Amino acid sequence: MRRLLSAPLHRRLSTAASDPGLASSAELAYRLLRRHHSDPQRLAAALSESGLDSSSPLLLDAVLRRCGAASSLALHFFHWCSPSLPAPLPSSLALLAKSFSRASSAPSLSLLAPLPSNLLSPSLLSPILRRLSPPRLLPFALSLLSARPDHDHPSLFLSLLESLTKTGHVAAAEQLGKLDEAKHVLTRMKAAGVAPDVVVFNTLLSGFVADGRFEDAFELTREMERRGCPPNAVSYTTLMQGLGARGRVDEAMRVFVEMRKKGCVPDAVTYATLVTSFCKAGRISQGYEFLDSMVREGLRVDAGVYLGFFAAHEKDEQLEECLELMERMRECRCPPDLSIYNVVIRLSCKLGEMKQAMALWNEMENGTLSPGVDTFAIMVNGLVGQGALVEACSYFKDMVGRGLFVAPQYGMLKDLLNALVRDHKLELAKDVWGCIMSKGCELNVSSWTIWIHVLYTNKHVKEACLYCLDMLEAGLMPQPDTFAKLMKGLKKLYNRQIAAEITEKVRKMAEERHVSFKMYKRRGVRDLEEKPKPKRRKGQKWSHRKQTGQSQSNKHAGLDAVDDE
Repeated sequence: MRRLLSAPLHRRLSTAASDPGLASSAELAYRLLRRHHSDPQRLAAALSESGLDSSSPLLLDAVLRRCGAASSLALHFFHWCSPSLPAPLPSSLALLAKSFSRASSAPSLSLLAPLPSNLLSPSLLSPILRRLSPPRLLPFALSLLSARPDHDHPSLFLSLLESLTKTGHVAAAEQLGKLDEAKHVLTRMKAAGVAPDVVVFNTLLSGFVADGRFEDAFELTREMERRGCPPNAVSYTTLMQGLGARGRVDEAMRVFVEMRKKGCVPDAVTYATLVTSFCKAGRISQGYEFLDSMVREGLRVDAGVYLGFFAAHEKDEQLEECLELMERMRECRCPPDLSIYNVVIRLSCKLGEMKQAMALWNEMENGTLSPGVDTFAIMVNGLVGQGALVEACSYFKDMVGRGLFVAPQYGMLKDLLNALVRDHKLELAKDVWGCIMSKGCELNVSSWTIWIHVLYTNKHVKEACLYCLDMLEAGLMPQPDTFAKLMKGLKKLYNRQIAAEITEKVRKMAEERHVSFKMYKRRGVRDLEEKPKPKRRKGQKWSHRKQTGQSQSNKHAGLDAVDDE
């Protein structure tokens, strides 16, 4: 809200805040508001008898600032001052909107209805609508409309519609399911004689399409024509995008034919939508036909249009077609972008063509493109899948050196470390971990847990415990199941010294965090017991497993007796 205020207003507000007399008056008004807010008549009388100056804009701003998130109190004082002020200052409106945005609930309609129509703008209504639960949005909007005189309805209709759009209850209809109230508001706009423009119609249309309500969407386009506001290229493209995303490409094609019949000229976005839809449906030849149509009509073809073809070729594992299409793009002076390189490199790795993947990587870096996080993840995972662990470590270190190692890539780290340790390349795995540590990457509990569990799972229990001590030195507390797993491994190794050291540090850390160490241990044991057991191998008989289990249980019983001693 601070950006809504000009510099002179900021200076005036700061001066008012430092004025002792103004601060005491604001505190007095705030106490009266707290005491009498449930009785408006008594509140008005108390404020009038207090000697406060209702015509002072500085006092109004100071009281609104003092009310903070108490939006109802702020509205009470705003109504008391409004008759004495010619017009509220922008600072007052900004503070009022800030109060609405910080409030835990929306103010009552009895306080909002008396506000002038010019103040009920989207900047004030949007924070109020965000405080309402979805079922209350439509009743609240209709009640606010019914409480206003008829001549205020057109402007308030538009403000409500824009506010619903801004708060996501129309454009984000697929998540929130808030199209009914927008449709009802449109009906009320028609009854009030308000003519929405094509932007309003397209906003509602995108909401219907996102929610999969195509019957309502087509009816809305017919309503647009009846009102003399025919659908434009954006309207038809929105319909085609929704139909194509759901695999209904024939219906999308019919919309395209109708668009041309109505005299609406398709643009590059329309053609790109059809290309993507047909490629996604596996009808690549028709996609190429639309691509040729774009070239004939002189429309700009960018790399995003070609991406659908590469995705379709990747699905069919057609590497040669991808390489030929990349060459065609270069001839058309439309070089492939990073997304296209990601697709082709991923397909090369999937097919085991690692030399081709590395050649594409070098070609990309020699050009104007720089590999991103996704590109490194594709390359490292591909090399790990093909068993080229040394090369995978090299690319991973390069990614870390460029500062691209972030939390979402922990799955790649886990796969790489597991592959290295399983292949008996423990020193190389330690080198990778040391690279992460030396480059100053922010390591959280999850990253340490991955490394410790990898070592423990591959029977490097002592190394896992030593890294757990490093984790504790870094001020991070291991997860309960990690602690329980290490204690279990140390118990088998009879290494009580390291176990005692880890236990003591974890106990102190639990006390600092006000966590019961006893409950922490129990939770770790419970988490280990609740983990899914390994599946029975094919052909293994239950009787044999039962006998084996009994013999092993007898052995473990003897070991447990020794451990207890």
